[in-house]
Amino acid sequence: MPDQPTAALSFLVAESEPPEARARRRDSVGRSSGETYASLLATLAPGARITRVTPADEGADPLGIGDIAAHDAVFLTGSPLHLYDDRPECRRITAFMREVFRSGVPSFGSCAGLQVAVAAAGGRVRAMGERREAGFARRITPTAAGRDHPLLRGRAPAYDAPAIHTDEVAELPAGAILLASNAVTAVQAAEIRHGDGVFWGVQYHPEIDLGEVAAALRRQADDLVEHGLARDDADVVAQAALVEALGDAPDRHDLAWRLGLDAQVTDPATRSTEIRNFIEQLVLPTRARRRG
Repeated sequence: MPDQPTAALSFLVAESEPPEARARRRDSVGRSSGETYASLLATLAPGARITRVTPADEGADPLGIGDIAAHDAVFLTGSPLHLYDDRPECRRITAFMREVFRSGVPSFGSCAGLQVAVAAAGGRVRAMGERREAGFARRITPTAAGRDHPLLRGRAPAYDAPAIHTDEVAELPAGAILLASNAVTAVQAAEIRHGDGVFWGVQYHPEIDLGEVAAALRRQADDLVEHGLARDDADVVAQAALVEALGDAPDRHDLAWRLGLDAQVTDPATRSTEIRNFIEQLVLPTRARRRG
């Protein structure tokens, strides 16, 4: 983080996980997706005020433009929600995102967070069918626009990142900019401008550590076996153990070699590149303009 005052920064973290998914995640890694975000943000912007909300939950108090505008940035977490389903929780989180766009507050989202922004701005999300990205998205490559975009500043010409998802963006909203792709998922990073708002997002998970990747693999073991990424649960358990061991000892080059990973994933600062760039390159300049 550059040498700028961050104590007054105010972040709103919107958990799109439904309550049962939050409970399962806490059981496996000790924290919800929103709590993972809050932990990382406290490291990237010491002293920032961080508020977690659950706008997809039944009975959650709706946040209006004024509530959102009291913050410097909004972060949308991952979630098992399928944004193409006409379900109350999907309608609630999409309505919340429309208010974020209307507020003009910069926003960032990962995985389902990107999909929420796409749906709210008029794009389309779909199931991936038989395809999966499980554990890591491989060989993500910036587009021509992405190579010069501040969201991806510092990323390698091709890089891996933590990822596990069964849905993807099928069609970006009008005016959106595709920033990165790979062979599995066409939309890996994008900028969306809608209403008064600017959203930067990625399909992968720059906010999670390798222990959380391992836990996600274990939680989704049945799906991985069903789709042929593992022969049985034992395969998933073995892969998760390797990932977890590397997270505990990121300097173990033998484990990094076995998993085909480098510092783009194993180094915590590099792994969270997009979130740091979002704060430095969009949130702080936008706050300065709003207060100028």
